[in-house]
Amino acid sequence: MSATLRAVVTGASSGIGAATVRRLRAEGWDVIAVARRADRLEALAAETGCTAVPTDVTSDADVAALVERVQAAGGLTTLVNVAGGALGLDPVESGDVADWQRMYDVNVLGTLRVTQALLPLVEASGRGDLLFVTSTAATGVYPGGAGYAAAKHAEHAMAATLRLELAGRPVRVIDVQPGAVATEEFSLVRFGGDAERAAKVYEGYTPLTAEDVADTIVFALTRPHHVNLDTIVMRPVAQVSNTQIARRG
Repeated sequence: MSATLRAVVTGASSGIGAATVRRLRAEGWDVIAVARRADRLEALAAETGCTAVPTDVTSDADVAALVERVQAAGGLTTLVNVAGGALGLDPVESGDVADWQRMYDVNVLGTLRVTQALLPLVEASGRGDLLFVTSTAATGVYPGGAGYAAAKHAEHAMAATLRLELAGRPVRVIDVQPGAVATEEFSLVRFGGDAERAAKVYEGYTPLTAEDVADTIVFALTRPHHVNLDTIVMRPVAQVSNTQIARRG
């Protein structure tokens, strides 16, 4: 068992992923930051001292190369699966099949690919963690959100099933489910770059921030290893469900 706490964080080029890298580094962890955009990762590495490994989680070859980098670093205690995202807000009857496919490829199959590849290293540490950042959409639906909710339901099912399958082995499985989080890109990507439409998602109330979610992730990871926070649901106070937000005015 290595005494070094070392985490791989996917989706690390922005938002929750980048905030988690910053917070873990501030706590003294070794962190391998993973995302497709090499320029953003290099800037994050210069800022925090993390190791940048550009990786597309939908690529078998990229993930295999990531495993080699992690092995060379000396192993792994923790995998934080953040890579994902939503595309569109269309009803089922007119939803874009390509958008649904992309969401499933990244949120579900990308997460599966990385988790399968790194689980042996996480388990070999003797105190491993698999943490999945899903969404409140993983257990609830809302109009226009079927494609994203379907992908996050699948990711949640993966995490919950893993917890059963890994019973008795030294690996915790943690599912963090944020509600509305205002990051620089989530809604902007969802709405195809429409900044005005993206901004309206967060008008009239105080949403969660990426730092709020990172704080919760690090709290869960730093509990004594006999303590497992199976599922953490976190929302802004104003968001009482996936379909109801108390907006000012």
